[in-house]
Parts: sequence; structure tokens; C-alpha cells
Amino acid sequence: MGETPAKLKTKAKKIKQDLFILVEAYKHPNTPLYVKLLAIIIVAYAFSPIDLIPDFIPVLGYLDDIILIPLGITLVLKLIPKDVIQECSEVAEKSSMLKKKNWVAGTIIILLWVGMFSWIISIFFR
Repeated sequence: MGETPAKLKTKAKKIKQDLFILVEAYKHPNTPLYVKLLAIIIVAYAFSPIDLIPDFIPVLGYLDDIILIPLGITLVLKLIPKDVIQECSEVAEKSSMLKKKNWVAGTIIILLWVGMFSWIISIFFR
């Protein structure tokens, strides 16, 4: 609870790096299909502007960001073969994507959410 800003920043950087490892593991041919599906769900949820619990709800709104995402990342990383994690860690470490924001991916995710909600609304309000 008494974490310093430096420790929190280090943890946030580790979570971001782990997300990019999941992205690389998703593309790796030796990653099992069910793990690929879990990995893409966790990555999409982490980068999505829409949360399971909206952030405007005091305290609870940030629980998914603080608990669910790191828990999901940890679970999926444990399911990935060790040799795949090693390769993907090296690729993610070298990647410049860790150092810059990926606006293209963010835009695609937002458009997917808008499309999904439009589709749901069109089904219920015909």
C-alpha cells in the first residue's frame, strides 16, 4: 500500500512489457490456440478504453486496471511454454513499440468497440 511513485512506475512498465510479450506470444507458432485466444482477450481488454467496471465509480472503477489486468497477464504467461516466453521477451525488449504509444492499435480497438455496440443496438432496436 505504501508504494513509492518509482515502484509504481516500475510495476506499470513491467505490465506494459508483459503485454507486448503476450502480443508476440500470440504470433508465435508454438503457442497453443487456447492460450493465443486468452492472450488476445487480455491485450484487447488492457488497451481498450472501455472497462468492465467504469472508472468513474469510486475505488471499484480502478480495480480492473489494478487487479484484473495483472492477474490475467500472470495467468496467460504461466500457460505459455518457457522457450516461447524467452523468445518473445527478447523480441519485445528490442521492440521500439515499448517506447512509444501505438495510436493505430488504439484507434482500431476503439473502432471495434463502436462497431460492436452499433451492431448490438441495431439488433435490439429494429
